[in-house]
Amino acid sequence: MYSFTEENYLKAIYHLSNNTEAGVSTNAIAELINTKAASVTDMLKKLSDKELINYIKYQGVTLTESGKKAAVSIIRKHRLWEVFLVKKLGFKWDEVHDIAEELEHINSTVLIDRLDDFLGNPEVDPHGDPIPDKNGLFQHKKLISIVRMKIGQKGVISGVGEHSSLFLKHLEKSDLTLGTDITIKEVVEFDGSVLLLIDNNKEITISREVAKNILVVL
Repeated sequence: MYSFTEENYLKAIYHLSNNTEAGVSTNAIAELINTKAASVTDMLKKLSDKELINYIKYQGVTLTESGKKAAVSIIRKHRLWEVFLVKKLGFKWDEVHDIAEELEHINSTVLIDRLDDFLGNPEVDPHGDPIPDKNGLFQHKKLISIVRMKIGQKGVISGVGEHSSLFLKHLEKSDLTLGTDITIKEVVEFDGSVLLLIDNNKEITISREVAKNILVVL
């Protein structure tokens, strides 16, 4: 129905719009998908002609209802494929993003609905991100980053704010994977690093940058 490039733009605009109440800028889109602003402008005109976005030059971009529906559908496919790759094919959580980027463009509603049922209708992907159902509805959990927790607070790691392979490998090496119980033992005033107690039997110090990108349910 839409080209790979058009779908990637819709997904990028959707993710960027979650961080702002205003329209998404051309430069922000260009930075996220690693392309030139001029190329972004050309694509935005095409998406606007298809009534997938509202685009006014210098005022930013917003998704129309049709554009949002398409973006959520792509995200659903991506996250379901990630679950399939991890749970059924034995991939690690740091190996699946790029593969799912390709699989998300398969245009078969029947296939994706059957995949969803086959996997038991999961609510989150291997990184803790919510998976929309066939109606585009998300089951949201209230997540906060470790940097917002107080000394003595406990939580369960339930998501990540950074999805790069290097970051996920670092978390796995440090035993900071989804489902891990943590307790804040100390926050170093000098650099914001955090001392954690993991599963009540191991202490580890993480940098503020790492702490900022680990999301927990209290």
